[in-house]
Amino acid sequence: MQKLGTDYRENVAELDRLLRVEKSFDIIKKILRVGEDELTLYYIDGFVKDTVMQKLLLPFVSLKGLGNDAREFIRRQITYVEADVIESVDAMVTMVLSGATVALGSTFGQTALVIDARTYPARTTQEPENDRVMRGARDGFVETLVFNTALIRRRIRDPRLTMAYHTVGSESRTDVVLCYVEGKADPKYVDYLQKRLDELRTDALSLGHQSMAECLIRTRWYNPFPKIRCTERPDAAAASLLEGSVLILCDNSPEAMILPTSIFDFLQETGDYYFPPITGCYIRLLRHAIFWITLFLTPLWYLLISHPEWLPDWMAFILPASEARIPIFAQLLLTEFVIDGLKLASMNTPSMLTNSLSVVGGLILGDFAVNIGWLMPEVILYMAFVAIANFTQPSMELGYAFKFLRMGLLILTALFDVWGFVGGLLLCIVLLASNSTVNRRRSYLYPLIPFNGAALKRLVYRVTK
Repeated sequence: MQKLGTDYRENVAELDRLLRVEKSFDIIKKILRVGEDELTLYYIDGFVKDTVMQKLLLPFVSLKGLGNDAREFIRRQITYVEADVIESVDAMVTMVLSGATVALGSTFGQTALVIDARTYPARTTQEPENDRVMRGARDGFVETLVFNTALIRRRIRDPRLTMAYHTVGSESRTDVVLCYVEGKADPKYVDYLQKRLDELRTDALSLGHQSMAECLIRTRWYNPFPKIRCTERPDAAAASLLEGSVLILCDNSPEAMILPTSIFDFLQETGDYYFPPITGCYIRLLRHAIFWITLFLTPLWYLLISHPEWLPDWMAFILPASEARIPIFAQLLLTEFVIDGLKLASMNTPSMLTNSLSVVGGLILGDFAVNIGWLMPEVILYMAFVAIANFTQPSMELGYAFKFLRMGLLILTALFDVWGFVGGLLLCIVLLASNSTVNRRRSYLYPLIPFNGAALKRLVYRVTK
């Protein structure tokens, strides 16, 4: 750890070199005369609170000198709540680049002042677009870490709520907070995560929580299931903490990572708890049923229409009433790709035109595809149900995981008939059971494997305590 020297001018020159003051216009170096002494301040334009710094520095003009003790100077002259003494040169550079102000005094020797009077450009804590509720709180996480921790503190006024600070990334030096309630979270699991965060070796967390997830979990590209559940809602994050979960918050990311994670965690929503138990239970059971149906609907339909002799008379209505120019298997795959194409188009369409173009585009494409004989009405119906039903839960990653499994199941069924369908089901179970997460001792299928009846009941049903 590099420390300051005893010569003030050499210390200033070293910080000038490390911060590259002459080459970066937004890194400000300000020299202030304090009596017979001199104070050199370093800060970034746009991060510093101008009014706070002005009020802090104004009394310095009337002082006769700085004195020889930096800590005594802070106690007597700096009234701002976040001020401290620092000795490490690396820490000084990190603090300046993080938005704090570092001050070298001509009489302070090997110590410097750090004043954390920073502010980050931030949007308002509005409700997340992808996780709305009909009733309940309307605030959401933002890209500023301290705002997010404050939103959680506002909901949990318990001294056991712990916010453990870490720095990750040799170049980005991203602020990361491990959040948990002592006494509720598993202490061994917390220690394990603390150690993992301290041992991470990466250049930068340029993509926030996604980069963090890829660092924490060994990547298995062939397994599409999401590894970690995230939320942009402070109320959902606070509820998870009180249930014994652990959160990881990254600066510049408006999402909290909830650990540990299982497949059943993704099928519950915050809105379930803002309704009476019977209503919340109905909504949750409906979500489970509809979402799992999306996995099997089209492959099972294709298998049954390939063997009409298996169908009883009362199920004859599922057989196609007409034929198309393209085989049904190709129609189903084509529709899967077309739906994703419409999604991408709507994401890149200006917001004022998104709804109209996506709806009109889907109607026109579907109608013309049926009229010219490319697609059958039954294909349009089943794929429309699947596309809409994917939005019954908020995780886009889980929706695409089910999509890939559905397409794989359909391909195996088309190639190997009923044995392909059975093999595809076994493959889905293997991928579910073998998904790698940051659970350490928990399976991705917990609380089903290992079985925990009480925990499974809470996840499947909306129950009261």
